[in-house]
Amino acid sequence: MHVRLWGTRGSLASPGPDTLRYGGNTSCVEVTSDDVRLVLDAGTGIRALGRSLGDFTGRVDILLTHLHLDHLQGIGFFGPIFRAGVEVHIWGPPSSTMDLRERLARYLSPPLFPVRLRDLGQRVSLHDVPAGEFRIGEVRVVGEPIIHPGPTVGYRISAGGVTLAYLPDHEPALGAPRFPLAPRWTSGEALADGADLLIHDVQYTSAEYPAHVGWGHSSEQHAWALAHQAGARRLVTFHHDPGHSDDQLDAMVRALADRGGPEVIGGTEGLELDVA
Repeated sequence: MHVRLWGTRGSLASPGPDTLRYGGNTSCVEVTSDDVRLVLDAGTGIRALGRSLGDFTGRVDILLTHLHLDHLQGIGFFGPIFRAGVEVHIWGPPSSTMDLRERLARYLSPPLFPVRLRDLGQRVSLHDVPAGEFRIGEVRVVGEPIIHPGPTVGYRISAGGVTLAYLPDHEPALGAPRFPLAPRWTSGEALADGADLLIHDVQYTSAEYPAHVGWGHSSEQHAWALAHQAGARRLVTFHHDPGHSDDQLDAMVRALADRGGPEVIGGTEGLELDVA
């Protein structure tokens, strides 16, 4: 399984001299395993991913964790979605009030976007993420609800004997008198359990988190504690706050690495990792 990060910023794209190394594009991760190509979230990073594919034809599966704009904004700029010979499957969390098409069409329609979702035609198929495991080719996927405002899922992706867990917007410490709680009471624990690679929200520092309780995001210490308790081998920091500079993020990653436990990797735009 091969992983490439195309966008690691949270909430709002933030290009500029202070974000050059970690990147300013919002959430987008490419996962490939044999002939299967998955795109985790469709933030602004998906535009560059699409350009990298050249004249690609075939199937692409876009797995959305939720429908906040920073995870959707790039979908209309993903070049392959307009190309004949490309089959796009978009997966998203189910809702009890509107189906996925209705919710996506709120953004992919005027006045917010000039192209309507229905104009993309039959080459785009929409799916609610089912309960339990489902398969895309030989890749096994589990999507489970996690703590974040609105319907939100995290993903556990397994292929070739290795596992990736992806929880980009997640507040596992919400309401917990201490953290982490026992595994069965900790949001995201089952998805991260024994993962070879965990990509996790680290939007806030521990000093910043108390002022943002309930906003749906994690501190760096909460992300590390979840990774440690779940036995994840490597932790990739993700969904970086738009106000955090490269230097601040370097200091955060160093502090986490000094704690021991899982290997800590700074989630930088363009980073490629083999999960093995």
